[in-house]
Amino acid sequence: MSKKTRVEYRVFEQQDALSHATADYFAQHIRAAVAARGIARIAISGGGSPKPVFELLADPHQPYREAIPWDRLWVFWVDERCVPPDNADSNYGSARELLLERVPLHPDHVTRIEGELEPEEAAARYETAIRAHYRLEGAEVPIFDLIQLGMGDDGHTASLFPHTQALHELGRIAVANFVPQQKQNHRVTLTWPVINAARDVFFLIEGSAKADPVGRVLTGTYDPETLPSQLIQPQNGRLVFLLDRAAAAHLPAPGAQGIGILEIER
Repeated sequence: MSKKTRVEYRVFEQQDALSHATADYFAQHIRAAVAARGIARIAISGGGSPKPVFELLADPHQPYREAIPWDRLWVFWVDERCVPPDNADSNYGSARELLLERVPLHPDHVTRIEGELEPEEAAARYETAIRAHYRLEGAEVPIFDLIQLGMGDDGHTASLFPHTQALHELGRIAVANFVPQQKQNHRVTLTWPVINAARDVFFLIEGSAKADPVGRVLTGTYDPETLPSQLIQPQNGRLVFLLDRAAAAHLPAPGAQGIGILEIER
């Protein structure tokens, strides 16, 4: 049975405009979740693109910091490299330096992946922590209010890399994944069914190196073994891409407001 996903892509001319729009996207969705359910649970990714966004969110001279109810926010991670938190490659370490230590977020509201542990142990402990936070039973999955993703030059997202074992995991919340093509080849990642269960999922992507994978993921043949980002088809049928002009180069030209729509059926 085929599934239809409505993809909205918003294209920005400059990286600064993209970062501000993303910071506003975070703030709006966090406030909406708190208004609806009293708390907001988000999962963030690593990479270079979120770094200026994290700085904006923490900047007291920007509107986003005061707009976010930090006392009602819980932060999780989409994935992590198996390195200590003080390692330059740590997704948690980067977010801690740029955002977490600069805002009034309670330390108990941060659930990190313990990358310093053995991969399988780190994945098991992360899944246990998520289950405890959500009070899950059996096969229940967590429903995040917002998940932010990136995309690699090879079409991967989270630590769901082409032709790796984690692409076939359907029952777990978080798994260890061995990625032989990467320098830091031991990873821990949320599984794609968990990502697809979130209330809102968006990709933040910039740069000309991403134009080809973005185009292939959204308009090419369905081949998730080669392009794992194609596995991201949220259950609510909506997906948002925030892109700069270079990353959107292979997509149909957006409308006058810089917004394009694709209906993907797979």
